[in-house]
Amino acid sequence: MAVAIFVLDLISKTIVVSVLEGGEPVTLIADVLRLRVIRNPGAAFSVGTGMTVVFTVIAAGVVIAILRTARRLRSLPWAVTLGLLLGGAIGNLTDRLFRSPAPLQGHVVDWVEVFPATGFPVFNVADSAIVCGGILAVFLAWRGYQLDGTRATGAPEPATGGDAAADRSRDDAGEEHGERRG
Repeated sequence: MAVAIFVLDLISKTIVVSVLEGGEPVTLIADVLRLRVIRNPGAAFSVGTGMTVVFTVIAAGVVIAILRTARRLRSLPWAVTLGLLLGGAIGNLTDRLFRSPAPLQGHVVDWVEVFPATGFPVFNVADSAIVCGGILAVFLAWRGYQLDGTRATGAPEPATGGDAAADRSRDDAGEEHGERRG
């Protein structure tokens, strides 16, 4: 997952920089989606534009933490989650390390603009992967899924799709026939 996200991010940035940078934004769907290349020296939503080196160090730390955590993975959903986060972090870290204006101070290439009139931030494939991975991580943690594939006790049970009254009836019928439910 991480490799796929990284490669897709790198290829898309390479193409949009060579084709779109310096030109007018390209509208794909009026008032909904356009392509516009910007160079972001800060974090998400251009926060902290003067702290590029700090963000580079933080991104490197995140990559190392994910790689160390991945050794304990025994859960497919967590593997997908960490793959999204890792691929996105490496994608943006690559920009910070190798793009202009200087090594460790590179600006991240953002190019997808949704609902341009709203001022929603311009983003890239790596940013999308990080957001999706973050949402998935919160969901998995809320549901009690652990990195080792087990489930924490006291976590909300998945919906069975059945009717609670019917489940109680089946339980009662089983007990009437001498079956013990535990």
